[in-house]
Amino acid sequence: MSISDNLTAAVPTSPSGGIRALARFGFAAKGTVYLLMGVLALLAATGQQGGQTADKKEAVLTIQSLPGGPVLLGLIAFGLLGYIVWRFTQAVVDTEGKGGDAKGIGRRIGFAASGLLYASLAWYAAKLAMNGSAEAGGNTQQTLTARVLGWPGGDWIIILVGVAIIGGGIYQIYKAYSGSFHKDVNSSDIPGGQQNTVYRLGQLGYTARGVVMAIIGYFFVQAGRQSRAAAVGSTDEAFDLLASMGPVVLGIVALGLMAYGLYMLVQAKYPVLRRI
Repeated sequence: MSISDNLTAAVPTSPSGGIRALARFGFAAKGTVYLLMGVLALLAATGQQGGQTADKKEAVLTIQSLPGGPVLLGLIAFGLLGYIVWRFTQAVVDTEGKGGDAKGIGRRIGFAASGLLYASLAWYAAKLAMNGSAEAGGNTQQTLTARVLGWPGGDWIIILVGVAIIGGGIYQIYKAYSGSFHKDVNSSDIPGGQQNTVYRLGQLGYTARGVVMAIIGYFFVQAGRQSRAAAVGSTDEAFDLLASMGPVVLGIVALGLMAYGLYMLVQAKYPVLRRI
């Protein structure tokens, strides 16, 4: 098949095909960001020059120094926009069949919220691509936390947010070892001989994400208990806490995030997109 044939095949011919294409771009962009986060953290854990613990925006910023950086940043921004569209499609169309009861609606709202979490990152990458610079902004989490702490019962609200994030982290680890995503791997077009490897990558990736999410949730709980917004931390601070436990701990989690990034890239190539 020629290059022109490949390009023609990639062009969507229907709204459904367009959403599928956007979803695949989204998985690729998300996987690239996680892969970069993991690589930077691994370099930091091993004491290599250029290693640093980085959150998602800092990981995206490293792309700017690569050859063709603005083009790559533009692709990342477009891909993350595609991921947002796909998450909203999951929520509105109910591609996962969660239903219309309270539990199902809650899960569908969660899909939309998951997409929105990447909105600021997509905008940040787009501004870097267009202007060559972008303000990362202050610590939005701390700003919002400080505002909520000023509300009546704000301490408890922040504690509950932390508990919910910890619960999300525990669910990621449960997902890794319950095999709930194994059926997705088996039902994809991944060659049979590679499915087990992809499944193991997913297990490592979901575990690492769960650990990082649980630590971030812990920061929120502490912020609520202490009524101190400065106690809130993001992925970067979670890495710093892991680094304080030793380079081996940070290195293991970094490898897990790299595995998650690779797993998302595999999803981009062999997506499982229901009802689309």
